[in-house]
Amino acid sequence: MALYKIENLTYYYPENKKPALRKVNLTIEEGEFILLVGRSGCGKSSLARVLAGLIPDFYGGTYGGHVYFDGVKLDRNSRRQIARQVGIVFQDPEKQVVMTRVERELAFGLENLGLSQEEMKRRVAEVVSFFNLTELVRLPVSSLSGGQKQKVALAAVMAMHPRVLILDEPTSQLDPTSAEEILALIKRLHEELGLTVVMVEQRLERCFHLADRIVLLDEGQILCDASPAEFARWAIKNNSMFLPPVAKFFAWLGSSTIPLTVQEGRALLRNWAERRAFKFEPETTKLPFNSVVKTQASRVVAEVENLWFSYFPGKEVLKGIRLSLREGELVALLGGNGAGKSTLLRHLIGLLKPDRGKVLVMGRDTKKCQAEDLARYVSYLSQNPNDYLFQDTVEGELQFTLNNFDLKDRGEIERTLKVLDLWKYRHVNPRDLSSGERQRVALASVLVVQPQILLLDEPTRGLDYQLKESLGKLLLRLKDTGTTVLLVTHDVEFAAEFAERVVIMFDGQVVADGHKSQVLDGAIFYSPQLNKLFRDHRRGIITYRDALAQLGGVAYGLD
Repeated sequence: MALYKIENLTYYYPENKKPALRKVNLTIEEGEFILLVGRSGCGKSSLARVLAGLIPDFYGGTYGGHVYFDGVKLDRNSRRQIARQVGIVFQDPEKQVVMTRVERELAFGLENLGLSQEEMKRRVAEVVSFFNLTELVRLPVSSLSGGQKQKVALAAVMAMHPRVLILDEPTSQLDPTSAEEILALIKRLHEELGLTVVMVEQRLERCFHLADRIVLLDEGQILCDASPAEFARWAIKNNSMFLPPVAKFFAWLGSSTIPLTVQEGRALLRNWAERRAFKFEPETTKLPFNSVVKTQASRVVAEVENLWFSYFPGKEVLKGIRLSLREGELVALLGGNGAGKSTLLRHLIGLLKPDRGKVLVMGRDTKKCQAEDLARYVSYLSQNPNDYLFQDTVEGELQFTLNNFDLKDRGEIERTLKVLDLWKYRHVNPRDLSSGERQRVALASVLVVQPQILLLDEPTRGLDYQLKESLGKLLLRLKDTGTTVLLVTHDVEFAAEFAERVVIMFDGQVVADGHKSQVLDGAIFYSPQLNKLFRDHRRGIITYRDALAQLGGVAYGLD
């Protein structure tokens, strides 16, 4: 008997005329790993909420069809029964972690289940050991990094011994190292405990190969439900973007064998070299012609000089930062959770003032002016789009921004919304949109004033491949018109594709700063899939354009 069986499910959120899910039919066997993919707003998170029993009980709305769990209609189970068997981890641990100390958070769900003190102690000790939380268990949650908080959230769910683990983009806010650690834990839970896993994810390069089945949704309907290999063939045939970069690359080559991991791809490349007598020469391959960022032609619009800063005495967050931003640059700022990236952005908009050193924006010393004085030059989008959304309509959000600057709308609202594929939602309440759609609305609200400097903190979070490509092209257009863009991101693939310059921070310091081909080429964690694919074979390949330029004459089928 299937663990889950969904029959003809249709669901409308309250006061929404468009269904979030339409005639969905899906079966999930116990012990399967299901990956839910699709465009932003396609219904992935809604389906995850249905499986967790949160729809319609928690979200309300209109619900049709049937959902069975272990042969019994899901809505006939009590909330306590569902909580004992189904755990869910959301993309933002800040919204899930409720207690002030790690140990209390791990026990919180167990207390709600009414377990004995002895049983709670045993289970807490068990997850502390399994998730390697010994050094964190006595700490306040507020002192943890984003990756550590997500690990605690996952451990707290697993302490309840669920049969099903549902994850809604669990790595979207994590740096590459933390993301790999979380995915390794999820893989171990699935393989060692036989746990049923349902995961919503946008960055397929991380998890495509982990799944037993890939389920693609579009407009609330299931378009494809297949194994990773079968899904890859379907995606290539139907020109779908939902493939990891290494699979897309071999599809471009015309290979009938499509690898799903870097390891499989490197094996195919070795086979190619042997059978085609093609010789890789890494020591003679030159980096792209523009490997040095040409900055001398443009003026400096922001400069950070020996910046030191601490939130608390004796604990520096920024340590002697030196950084210059020039007009028309597109710069990606990478680094682990807690490296100081967001703190640096807050200095550039004047929200924070240096303890030592100086920050100059458009020639103005931020110590000597207020944040509102800089707002005419600098627009900032934080990690949380909900901070920006408080109007009744999407259109109203952009109009509010223009009103704040005493600007009239001369078509900027329509142009901005159309570029971000939001025009159809202009009369919709932003809070009724998906997380990815809200992210785009927040971005539109800062872009509408056409700032000279644009600071973005994790702008691709929650965006699908197509929307990320649209965002990247928009940022390139802004760059070409002279706008300086500095974006903090954990999305190495996005940084490699669209940024020209990459800066990496570690422990409050800048440890790398240069052209992307210099900084990302050969890196271990901060390296895109194609670069890992060609490591030890060809230098300087980090994007498809690099591959086309270097392999154009030899890019024929591998089979």
